[in-house]
Amino acid sequence: MENLRTINVALLGVGTVGGGVYKLIQRQASELPHKINANLEVKKILVRDTSKDRPGIPKEILTDSFEDIINDESIDIVVEVTGGIDPARERIARALQAGKSVVTANKDLIAVHGGELLDEAAKAGRDLRFEAAVAGGIPIIRPFKECLAGNNITEVMGIVNGTTNYILTKMDEDGMDFDEALALATELGYAEADPTADIEGYDAGRKVAIMASLAFNSRVVFSDVNVEGITKITAQDIEFARNFGKVIKLLGITRNSEEGIEASVHPILIDKTHPLAAVRESFNAVFVHGDAVDDAMFYGRGAGEFPTASAVMGDIIEESRNIMMGCTGRIGCSCYKTIPIKPASEVESKFFLRMEVPDRAGVLAGISNIFGEHNISITQVVQTPSVDGIANLVIMTDDVRQKNFDDAIAKLEALDSVNEINSIIRVY
Repeated sequence: MENLRTINVALLGVGTVGGGVYKLIQRQASELPHKINANLEVKKILVRDTSKDRPGIPKEILTDSFEDIINDESIDIVVEVTGGIDPARERIARALQAGKSVVTANKDLIAVHGGELLDEAAKAGRDLRFEAAVAGGIPIIRPFKECLAGNNITEVMGIVNGTTNYILTKMDEDGMDFDEALALATELGYAEADPTADIEGYDAGRKVAIMASLAFNSRVVFSDVNVEGITKITAQDIEFARNFGKVIKLLGITRNSEEGIEASVHPILIDKTHPLAAVRESFNAVFVHGDAVDDAMFYGRGAGEFPTASAVMGDIIEESRNIMMGCTGRIGCSCYKTIPIKPASEVESKFFLRMEVPDRAGVLAGISNIFGEHNISITQVVQTPSVDGIANLVIMTDDVRQKNFDDAIAKLEALDSVNEINSIIRVY
C-alpha cells in the first residue's frame, strides 16, 4: 500500500528467535499494512560479526554497534532477542529512555528486573512488551493484562518448559530412564548442550515469577520461587505414579493465599484425568483459575524458532498499532499491590514418599508414629514384596505444612528401620 508511514524496527540479535522474527516480517510484508495501517521495515540488526554471511538478510542493515541503533531517531521499536541479563538490561533501558518501544523474549531479565524496566517505559511514555518470555507461542501475558483483567485470579499452574515435559513423557510412555530421555532430547534439539536451566527447573521458575506478578498484580522475582528440577525422578517413581492413576509433570504453581503468594516449581504427581496430564512431549500449557472465568487453559508450542517468533511478532504488531494511534504507554506495569511472599516452609502440600525398609514387624508402626507426632495424615500405603529382606514402602500423605514434613523426614532418616529414602515428590 502506498503513501503509508513506515514503522522501523531494529533487531538485537538474529539467532534462532531473531531469525524467525525477520522471516515472519518478510513473510507478512503484504499483510502488515492492512493489520497496522503502516509498512513495517527492519532497518538495523545488531550482530557480533557483520562479515558473516546470513542468507536472506542484506548486509547493509547489519551493525555491530548498539550506538547505531540508539542514535537513529527513525527507529520506533527495538526487539531484544539476545537473552541474558547483561548487556540486555542496559540496552533495553537506554532504548526506552531514547523514546523507543521495546519488545523482548528475555525471561531471565524480566523475571529479575522487569519492574525497574517497566518503570523506565512508564517514564518515557513507551511500552515494554514480553509476550514471548513465557510459554513461547502461547498467548498468556496479554490475557493476564487484558482479557482476564476483570478476574480475581487465585491460582496459575502449568507446564512451561518443553525440555522437561519431553523427558518425562519419554520416561512415562517409553519406559526410558532419565539419562536416556535427556540424551534423546539433546539429540533432537529439545535440550541445550548444557541443560541445567531446564532440568533443574530454573527456566520454569523464571516464567512462574513473571506469571505470578501479572496474575496477582504484585511483584514476584525469580529468587521468590521455590525451585526443584526433575533429575531425581526415576523410572520406578513413574511406575508407582501410574499405579496410583497419576503422571509426573514438572509444574510451575503460584497461588494467592491469605498468608501471601506461593510460587514454586516441582515435579508433581497429578491425576491422569487432569487436563495438564494430557500435555505431551515438548508442548506447554498454562491453567488459570479466576473468580469470573473459572478455569481456562492455554495450550500450544512452548518454544522453537517460529512459535516464539509468533509471540514477538504479535507484540510488534500491537505496538505498531499503538504508535500509529499515538497511544503508547497505555498499559504499563500492573503490579499496583505489595503482597508478601509466603515462606516455603509454611506452604502445604500432599507428598509421595518412597523408601527402602527392612521387611520386618514394627517398621510401618514406627514410621506412622513419627508422622503422627508431626501432624501428618497418611492416605495410602503400598509395600512391594521384599527382595533379600528389603521392601519398597510407598506412602501418600494428606496436605501437610512443609516444615512439619521436613522435620518428620529428618527423624525418619535417623531410624535404623529406614535404609534409604529414595524419592519425595509432591502430589497435586
